[in-house]
Amino acid sequence: MNGHDGVPHVRMERLNGVALVTLSSPETGNALGVEMAESLLARVQEAAGDRETRSVLLTAEGRFFCVGGDVRAIGQAGEDVGSLLDRITAPLHAAISILLHMDKPLVVAVNGPVAGGGLGLAAVGDIVLASETAHFSMAYVGIGFSPDGGSSWLLPRLIGLRKTQELALTNRRLTSAEAVELGLVTRSVVGADLARDAQDVAEALAKGPVGAFAATRRLLLAAGVNTPEAQMGMEASSVRMQAEGLEGREGVAAFLGKRPPDFVST
Repeated sequence: MNGHDGVPHVRMERLNGVALVTLSSPETGNALGVEMAESLLARVQEAAGDRETRSVLLTAEGRFFCVGGDVRAIGQAGEDVGSLLDRITAPLHAAISILLHMDKPLVVAVNGPVAGGGLGLAAVGDIVLASETAHFSMAYVGIGFSPDGGSSWLLPRLIGLRKTQELALTNRRLTSAEAVELGLVTRSVVGADLARDAQDVAEALAKGPVGAFAATRRLLLAAGVNTPEAQMGMEASSVRMQAEGLEGREGVAAFLGKRPPDFVST
């Protein structure tokens, strides 16, 4: 879907095996309204289903990565606020679920401040690079809301329950450096280098064994609910499948032949 000026709320471009998905409503701080959430879902579905795409890079345009929900629209909804929030959270949560479960690695480039539902989008990446000027806050209790966007599931896994409790209940803002220290972000980079560094990471992943990446993503997601024995059983089945497949055969042959592996052609 497009904004009032005809510009898409979320754009998608393809380059060197990477689907670049960009939140493109800088005049609103990339706030999550109905149109933004629906546009995000459409682009994420497109990227996840595209056979030519081997990795996905999510970023945003403008000063902010995402300021969270469109509070102005929420305030204007009156008695229809519940219905409005359903129309936002349903596509937003569907998009985050796809990003979590798709068979492609996800890089997130956080170009600026993040709050509320934007935090789930930032945290969902396998590798998250953040501008040194970015900062992170849950922000919900400041307007009397509770978390959405998957943050109540993602943050305890990434930074632990105790720290998540503090951030959720006090609205404490994390700097980019603090987010790295806690494990919310992979690396903090100079803002001018962010787009290039993130694209380099995404392209490197696109050249890698995407089947192995997909299997690894599934294992890591399952680790929080499986028993050790169930997890090891899943590992055994997964590594056997990879070893028997084209990627595993190419990887071993390249190792023994002392040459770089060619996973793109497998």
